[in-house]
Amino acid sequence: MYLTSDAIDLGSLLAQVQSPRHGGIASFLGAVRDHEAGRSVVRLEYSAYQPMAEAECARIVREAESQWDCAVALKHRIGRLQIGDVAVAIAAASAHRNEAFAACRYVIEEVKRRVPIWKREVFADGGVEWVGNGAGGQGNSGAVEEANTLVDHAADTTNAYNATRHGTES
Repeated sequence: MYLTSDAIDLGSLLAQVQSPRHGGIASFLGAVRDHEAGRSVVRLEYSAYQPMAEAECARIVREAESQWDCAVALKHRIGRLQIGDVAVAIAAASAHRNEAFAACRYVIEEVKRRVPIWKREVFADGGVEWVGNGAGGQGNSGAVEEANTLVDHAADTTNAYNATRHGTES
């Protein structure tokens, strides 16, 4: 299950993806912040169309795992969250860090774009605003392209660093 009303434990997600064949592990935590668009936030309330959200999360995880030969763990909170609570957590592990970073980035971007989860922001001034995610029906080529660009950039940076360290030009 990807959705939970319980607090998210990053340690349990890391344990799900750790393996002797995985040398790079990347994680992302999305926490409830105290402001949005210049307004003071009191809390967030997440709701979801659970059957569809679970299915879409599973698809996103499978896509990332096949695209980057990695293991991915994902949890998203539903219900009432206070400032500082973790709303979403992702862990991605692969043989190398570049793929782990790319998979982690891909998963969060696709969850935000495709999964039917709605956020109700409650403001200190008494205002309330709904923000909806997902079910856009769009393809995922943009997120894959962005994640692959990050992998390429990380590889270029690593090669440049190694060349400088070893006194050679790349």
